[in-house]
Amino acid sequence: MNLLNLELPGTVPVAFMPDLVPDGQIIHKGILSPDMKEYYYTISDPSFENFDVYVIRKENEQWTEPITAFFNSEFDEHGISFSPDGNTLYFSSTRPVYIVDVQPTWHIWKSDKVDGSWTDPVFVDIPNMRDKLVSHPVITNSGTLYFHSSNLDYSDMDLYHSKQVDGKFRNAEKLSISLNADKCTPYVSPDEKFLVFATIGEQLELYVSFNDGQGNWTRTKRLNDRINASGQGNPYVTPDNQLLFFTTDQDGKWQVKWVNIGSELNSD
Repeated sequence: MNLLNLELPGTVPVAFMPDLVPDGQIIHKGILSPDMKEYYYTISDPSFENFDVYVIRKENEQWTEPITAFFNSEFDEHGISFSPDGNTLYFSSTRPVYIVDVQPTWHIWKSDKVDGSWTDPVFVDIPNMRDKLVSHPVITNSGTLYFHSSNLDYSDMDLYHSKQVDGKFRNAEKLSISLNADKCTPYVSPDEKFLVFATIGEQLELYVSFNDGQGNWTRTKRLNDRINASGQGNPYVTPDNQLLFFTTDQDGKWQVKWVNIGSELNSD
C-alpha cells in the first residue's frame, strides 16, 4: 500500500519533492516518520551555515506547506531520526549544553512524545563523547544509539555506537567495519541487521554492511553506480527496507533522491 500518495521510484534514483528547497539554499537530509505521515528535512545556506529543519505533513491525502520543526531553534539543527516506534525523535544541534566539559560543537539531543505532544529537547550525554563532535544519531529496537563522531576540526570522523542501560548511554565504541576509510552519516535498520553509511574521500560514496551477529559489520559493499553518481550522503531507509533516501551534490545543486534499494540489502 502506497502511504505517501506519490509515484514510487524504481531502481533509478529520482528527486524527492525538489520544490521544497528554496532558491539560494541547499538541502542536507530528508526522512519520513515511521507512520509515513511526516517528512522532515534540513536546509542551510551554501556556506554551510544556518541549518534549519522543516516538516511537511500528509493531511486529507495531501501534503501541507512546510513549517519549521518543533525543535528548530536559533542554533543549528541537523541529522534527524525517529525511534522505530515514532515516539522519540533524535537530532544533532549546536545549541549550548551548559555542562563544563562538553565542548561547544554538534551534539545529540532528543525529544519524547507524551500524550500526543513533544517534550522540550534534552541533551543526550555519552560520557566519552563530551569533547567530540557528535552527529547524525540513529536509535535501534535494542536502544543502541549509532552516530558519527570526529575531532572538533572534523578530522578522524568515524561511526560509533553507544548501548543504553537503565536509560543512560554508556561510553561509545567505534564500529568494527570491514572497510578502511573515514565514515559518516549512518543509517542502521531497527533490528541492526544492516548499516548504510557514507565514506569520505574525493566525494562521498554510499556503502552497505551487514551484522555478523558477533558485533562486527562485514560483507561490506559499495552501492551501485546509479546511486553512487555524484557525491552521496545522509542515507535513510523506509521501514519496509525498500526505499532509500539520500542526498546528492551534482554541480552544486543538492537534492534528496529516493530509489528502490531492496535488492541491494541482500547480504548474499
